[in-house]
Amino acid sequence: MKKIILSATAALFSAALWAQAAQGWQPADPEATPEAKQLFARLLKLQDKGVMYGHQDDLMCGNSWWYTPGRSDTKEAVGDYPGVAGFELGELELGGKRSLDSVSFAEITEQVKWFHAQNGVITISWHIVNPFSSQWPGIKEPNGAGSAWEVNFLSANGVNAVKSVLPGGANHAMFSSWLERLAKYFHSWRDDKGTLIPFVFRPYHEHSGSFFWWGTTRCYDEEYAALWRYTVNYLRARGLHNILYAYNTDKVYSPEEFLRGYPGDEYIDMLSIDWYGQGEEFNRNVDKALAFTTKLAAEKKKLHALSECGPISVDLQKILAKCPSSYILTWRHAPPRGGFRFTPPTAEDLANMPPEARAAYEQWSKMPKHEDLLKEMKKNPRYLFLKDIQKIK
Repeated sequence: MKKIILSATAALFSAALWAQAAQGWQPADPEATPEAKQLFARLLKLQDKGVMYGHQDDLMCGNSWWYTPGRSDTKEAVGDYPGVAGFELGELELGGKRSLDSVSFAEITEQVKWFHAQNGVITISWHIVNPFSSQWPGIKEPNGAGSAWEVNFLSANGVNAVKSVLPGGANHAMFSSWLERLAKYFHSWRDDKGTLIPFVFRPYHEHSGSFFWWGTTRCYDEEYAALWRYTVNYLRARGLHNILYAYNTDKVYSPEEFLRGYPGDEYIDMLSIDWYGQGEEFNRNVDKALAFTTKLAAEKKKLHALSECGPISVDLQKILAKCPSSYILTWRHAPPRGGFRFTPPTAEDLANMPPEARAAYEQWSKMPKHEDLLKEMKKNPRYLFLKDIQKIK
């Protein structure tokens, strides 16, 4: 009971601090466009109203379909689109037509423009390829050779990919050409009047982990901060003042751990964390992390998001609903590769399964499905979908 009282007190303190700090907030970019300023103010207003539901690639694919304009697994589950649509730009830097998830960049542009016209919120991630191994000859593989995840040979004091792309590094010129390609792509995102569309950009995400080439053991914290500053300065110098930047970590257990590699308030508009999991231990840890990250966001006058998670359990919904956070985003529903579809086992299949496999399947089959959890979220007035935010400017 004591822990519950303390947690409630902390939540009330955080909410009070947030309300007090909400005076005079503005984007970090001193040259932010009117549209970026409006998006920032709108997200701040929406944080007071509730938490938007977001879904990665919601407009691009589903569990059983590829790009079909108008389709959305969220809409088919609850009758409405998510308030936040996520898009991934990994491998745009290589000059191809499709992302690492085989999604067309031209079709992403179409849906960015459409969703912005619906007054939805757009967030962008970028699993940029490994600056070293992406140049090596041989077959490239999703999440493998040449990808952002190929990191086993990297370390802060050894082969350091982040150091290599900073000014003076062996891969700096190549990396700058990647940023130039990204800048040109972002310049193509304009509304019917030719105005640059504002959005939230979350590059170099989950820095507290070590599974990307910019991860915490793959580079020194100051190098990571320098990577951020160089990227933001480059895009701003190309006239892109329509972007809100989201600083992001994977699971963290203290404010100090969260801020390792933080590039500075003048480069960041949103603080965010990614945390996948469920169960009692997950609930305790994510509750604590949301408490101190939302408190930090209020102190720094920054927005906040739980920018990747899954599954959206009832417990997680209750935890996040009490927080001043802009949105929660679940990851993409990837269509089956190679035409493979999962078929539930027959009674005969179950009878022939090893006991451990059968028990695991039976436990999985009893878990709430994403669609059912989403329907519970839709019933909660603290959670906002597209129709809930369309009239809020």
